[in-house]
Amino acid sequence: MTILTRRKLIGSIGVGAGSLLLAGCDRIVASPTVRQVLGVGEGLTRRTQRLVTDRHALAREFSPSDMSPSFRVNGNSMPTSEAYQAHAAQRFVDWRLVVDGLVRRPLALSLAQIRAMPTRTQITRHDCVEGWSAIGKWTGLPLKLLMDGAGPLPAARYAVFHCADDFDGEPYYESIDLIDVYHPQTILAWGMNDELLSVGHGAPLRLRVERQLGYKQAKYVMRVELVDDLAKVGSGKGGYWEDSADYQWYAGI
Repeated sequence: MTILTRRKLIGSIGVGAGSLLLAGCDRIVASPTVRQVLGVGEGLTRRTQRLVTDRHALAREFSPSDMSPSFRVNGNSMPTSEAYQAHAAQRFVDWRLVVDGLVRRPLALSLAQIRAMPTRTQITRHDCVEGWSAIGKWTGLPLKLLMDGAGPLPAARYAVFHCADDFDGEPYYESIDLIDVYHPQTILAWGMNDELLSVGHGAPLRLRVERQLGYKQAKYVMRVELVDDLAKVGSGKGGYWEDSADYQWYAGI
């Protein structure tokens, strides 16, 4: 029996329905067909995966020889925020990552402090909902270590990633639950392909949650907020695309 995963399904649509696919994940129209694909078995997939799979099962990792010769920049390539652009011009020397919300110890960490902390490097495949994939090498701080430093309160259930970019004035954000927060491959990447993360790819930090589709990999992360309920953030669905285009919050593959 062939098991059709959401990764395979998205890939097959990328081949067979190219007219539905635009130049970047951020520009996909809210097509009923695309919405239906993203929603296929979403609730059942999430519940079943949580029940029958190892909570720490890893996404496939690749060798350096498998890395893609190019890895396209999707979404915004430069936030319009003047504050962000000033940080970028100064190579983020005065920038701070804020960690707050339902935590015992709120944090404000410099990029130098983050880079000095233990790192994880992984070569993984990025799967975009528009049907393209690329394999890249990511280096960054395991999110678990950030949580260990901040100390989530018992009421915390989700981590919300507030980003520097926006779409038509609407701030970009994403979220994951604490199961994925503590997954060993969930990192805040500051390096890509043995170089510092470029602005186009999300500097200074980009979320990598490797068992989910590409739209969950938030770029330009400025703040990590722990909350008990996603209804309190944005329009309440857990992310910019979830709010604006009915993407499914859980994008596990």
